[in-house]
Amino acid sequence: MTTNETLQQRVDTLLAAMTLEEKAGQLSQYFYFRDMPGQAEPVEAEVRAGRAGSLLFVSDPAETNRLQRIAVEESRLGIPLLFGFDVIHGLRTIFPVPLGLASSWDPQLYERVQAIAAREARAVGIHWAFAPMVDIARDPRWGRIVEGAGEDPYLGAQMAAAQVRGFQGEAIGAPDHVVAGPKHFLGYGAALGGRDYDEVNLSESELRNVYLPPFAAAVQEGAGNIMTSYVGINGVPGAADRHLLSDVLRDELGFDGFVVSDASAVVDLTTHRFARDDRDAAARAIRAGMDMEMFLGMRFPEGSNPVPGACAFATLPETVRAGELDESLLDEAVRRVLLMKLRLGLFEQPYTNEAQAATTLSLPEHRELARIAAERSAVLLHNADSALPLDRSTLRSIAVIGPWADNKPATLGPWVFAHDLNSTVTVLEGMRRVAGADIQVEHAPGVPAPTRQIPSPFAAMEQFLGGASAQAAPFDEQAEFERAIELARASDVAVLVLGEAADMNGEAASRSTLDLPGRQLELLEAVAATGTPVVLVLLSGRPLDLRQVAERAAAILVAWHPGSEGGLAVARLLFGEVAPGGKLPVSWPRSVGQVPLIYSRLNSHQPHTSTMRYWEEESTPLYPFGFGLTYGEVTYANLSLDAKEIGLDDTLEVSVEVHNPSSRAVEEVAQLYLHQRYGRAARPVRELKAFERVTLAPGESRTLHFQITAAERRYWSSEQATYVLDASTFDLWVGGASTASLHAEFAVHDHLS
Repeated sequence: MTTNETLQQRVDTLLAAMTLEEKAGQLSQYFYFRDMPGQAEPVEAEVRAGRAGSLLFVSDPAETNRLQRIAVEESRLGIPLLFGFDVIHGLRTIFPVPLGLASSWDPQLYERVQAIAAREARAVGIHWAFAPMVDIARDPRWGRIVEGAGEDPYLGAQMAAAQVRGFQGEAIGAPDHVVAGPKHFLGYGAALGGRDYDEVNLSESELRNVYLPPFAAAVQEGAGNIMTSYVGINGVPGAADRHLLSDVLRDELGFDGFVVSDASAVVDLTTHRFARDDRDAAARAIRAGMDMEMFLGMRFPEGSNPVPGACAFATLPETVRAGELDESLLDEAVRRVLLMKLRLGLFEQPYTNEAQAATTLSLPEHRELARIAAERSAVLLHNADSALPLDRSTLRSIAVIGPWADNKPATLGPWVFAHDLNSTVTVLEGMRRVAGADIQVEHAPGVPAPTRQIPSPFAAMEQFLGGASAQAAPFDEQAEFERAIELARASDVAVLVLGEAADMNGEAASRSTLDLPGRQLELLEAVAATGTPVVLVLLSGRPLDLRQVAERAAAILVAWHPGSEGGLAVARLLFGEVAPGGKLPVSWPRSVGQVPLIYSRLNSHQPHTSTMRYWEEESTPLYPFGFGLTYGEVTYANLSLDAKEIGLDDTLEVSVEVHNPSSRAVEEVAQLYLHQRYGRAARPVRELKAFERVTLAPGESRTLHFQITAAERRYWSSEQATYVLDASTFDLWVGGASTASLHAEFAVHDHLS
């Protein structure tokens, strides 16, 4: 049995044999695009010379083996490469986008999803996922809100922990699993104006009470890697923030894995006007606690095409030799990287089984879970007069309308690079499969798919990234618009599939508006004017402005970008073969002018005017955090606490009865919220502290049990500059959304006799 002591001894032996250049090489990770002119050859030369420790964006098992052979068989010490990849919501099998999966409020499901993603990744030779993204996001304009679990630190922490378990298995090195890389440490989701890459300014209280908990949960679950942020946080770029990387991450949270920068974030310390040059940037990053530099392999001079270049960490040997950096700091970082390779078993088994990879990528149970995940992620926002589920006995024709109804990239969503576009099930295809032969399903896009208005900063690389995209076909706008209206008028129901393109979400994909892009709202208004009932299926990676939509649609189902089996899942939901049960992981604003809008706000000096802060409309969400309907009704009763008074360190036991009075099975997420009435800081009006998703048969009642430990009442006090527990009176609510009304209260005392 290999012990940690044995692994450390092997590392000591390797370190003693390594040159400074080889040490710096182990801390260098390069993008690898074989077909990009001038990029592959220099990277392969670095691998052969033992000056590259990791590569990313390689997902062909034959290619990972070829490159691994160069490292193992041609470099001086034969140290294997660590292959990383953006496995965000699947590799070949694509699951709903992370914001969608968070809407399931089902951590066990998320764990299973990431276990399958890990299995597929490991099969092709990938060892490390640049996921989960656990940044709290409270501004839906930010494109990367799609990659996280939304606005709430408690929900975010539960989903972060589940994903780490899914990716890594029981321990790092478990068969068919990969290293998890939670990102971006810390506060990236609070960029000014929701503009990706812009600066972040956060108080210590907000940093610790809101943005840190998901990372703490991921570290507690044993995450092997942490990725830093691009951005400056309170004036210090994340790649060189010693306080965050050393004091908080390692000393406080106890993280013992390795830290990697985001892409070119070390060389960009000079771009931030923080470091003098590459040499200064590399030294400051290492001193702060950085272990590996992720480098694009290319430089992007302002106003010119990308050119090959060396990473900043290539300057470390010179800095050590000049006596400006202690070699022990370099050795400490190298030790962490080598330990990870040893724990993964790469020295014993550096290659992947190419013959087995194709079988693993095509396992039917992977696709089945993708469908289930899409079904459990969908959120039913509106269902006037029980418009859903669709009634087979009365339907003879369905019009499936909209630019995304038969659009495979929009079904998959962003951040997919090794997918099978052809096997993706769109909403149109799903509706035809589920409707059967007796119901006619016809399609008209109505309006063209909107296109990007501002050039992408990734334009020079996009042809090599391999994301989900499709060429726009010739489109006669007026004729197609009229055809869609006539089809709707001749049909029993119109299912409109509206929303966003895949590339409207993700990195460098922030939006200045939350409007339905293009002429989609105009299309919906025209279809609704025909008198045919309208069911809206929304494909998006963020909340959109639905004020006018809600007035015209009989039902609204948010499917997010639902993945490989998304269209089949949507059809099964619309026909009632499964019940919707997803809940919003974000507060859904009425308009962009409200953002950021959160449920866990602080009381103002005039709480009775909290809904009246704007001149022209309510300052409330269109749909509250935690909201989501099902087909039927759910009631809550008999809320019980095991004590009315507890001590500071005591645990409170809470029970509540959940009942389904409906004639059909329902899906529900019971949610528990707390409010501390007074203490060493003003506390939010409500904070999520527990939840459980349940399925209830017709007429079934179930008693659910929750525990509120001291950890759920602990918070960071700016006044005390530490975490505190207060003696106070607490309000407690349980229900199906953050607006739950079933209430109880209890007191916490310093000492109980």
